[in-house]
Amino acid sequence: MTDLSQHPTSALSDKAASLIPALHRVAADGSAIGLPNPCYTDAEVTALERDTVFGKHWAGLGFTADIAKPGDCHPLDFLGQPLLMVRDKQGRARVFHNVCRHRGMLLVEKAGPSKGVLRCRYHSWAYDLEGRLKRTPYVGGPQQDSHPDFDPSCYGLMEVRAHEWLGVIWINLDGKAPPFEEANAKILHRWREFANAPLVHTGDDCRLTFALETNWKLAIENYCEAYHLPWVHPALNSYSRIEDHYNIVEPGNFSGQGSSVYNPLLSHDGVKFPALPDLSEMWETGAEYVSLFPNVMLGVHRDHSFAIVVLPDGPTQCRERLSLYYFDEAVRDPSYAELRAVNQRTWSQVFVEDVFAVEGMQKGRASPGFDGGVFTPVMDPPTRCFHVWAAQTMLDGPRPGREMAAAAE
Repeated sequence: MTDLSQHPTSALSDKAASLIPALHRVAADGSAIGLPNPCYTDAEVTALERDTVFGKHWAGLGFTADIAKPGDCHPLDFLGQPLLMVRDKQGRARVFHNVCRHRGMLLVEKAGPSKGVLRCRYHSWAYDLEGRLKRTPYVGGPQQDSHPDFDPSCYGLMEVRAHEWLGVIWINLDGKAPPFEEANAKILHRWREFANAPLVHTGDDCRLTFALETNWKLAIENYCEAYHLPWVHPALNSYSRIEDHYNIVEPGNFSGQGSSVYNPLLSHDGVKFPALPDLSEMWETGAEYVSLFPNVMLGVHRDHSFAIVVLPDGPTQCRERLSLYYFDEAVRDPSYAELRAVNQRTWSQVFVEDVFAVEGMQKGRASPGFDGGVFTPVMDPPTRCFHVWAAQTMLDGPRPGREMAAAAE
């Protein structure tokens, strides 16, 4: 592992180099100090995060529901890179760099069914859903689609290592992280009862998107803790009080909160969502919400789950994309339409209530009077856990010989 503090100064931006002492203070055992302001405002730090915080780990890119059927494709911008999620004919989720190997033309511009072919509009080179280059019109001259000096097998799409879990498409940009199941063994064990849950997505009433004027980390930090419930979420706090919540802290991997008083929604006629069968007793009234580092916020309940992928848009903006999933195909029935809509509106209201907080904290990062803040010993351990992980990951630096494309897992 490469230590950022050991890099020659010339290899780092001035801003990144100046942050090394502050990052060491954040990562130190027993520290109550948060990340300094440039970690939320400076483009050079965002570039460092791309190669460390995001590049070395399994990050969230999109959702199973984005590519629900074989042939579906979904282009995304991720940290300034055009990427493409596809589901191949065997039903496997794949991610490619969304550029033609010929002249770097953007390959797919709109989400939708592909009919099994990914064709570049510039010179009509065509790839299959496994990324293989299948057609190269006129590559040997007019009416000549082949040439002895050109081997199409050498020019397939560049693939990014990908994995699916809990309705999320995860990627590892540098291709060198441990297998997903190994890297995230602790959360997989903690939520093992949901491992084989059917994830039913019913369309637009299972989707939400928010554009936020804040650094992506503040969205993650806010989700980690229950401290703000009484003041930011008064309706939620009226039945799931702050004292009904507990901290979840797993250093180096995830943190968040749990509730012991989850009460499934009821429609006006008493209809409930079907619960996942054979859950242990704790899930009768329990629910848990964790930030799986770096950028995915997850929630599990006895009758549904959700995932939020936070996508950075530079240092001071981000997008949150949410997908809801239910555990029984029966929820597609029109008799559940009202309840699905209520559930979507309820979660939308909760996350809208957070907007002023995360955007207000972003504005505060412009103040030289803020020095990273302080973490209280009882209410803030989940947030501190994330800060320590982020600081240490940046200090560790990118992996030597970093490769942004690797064979899919």
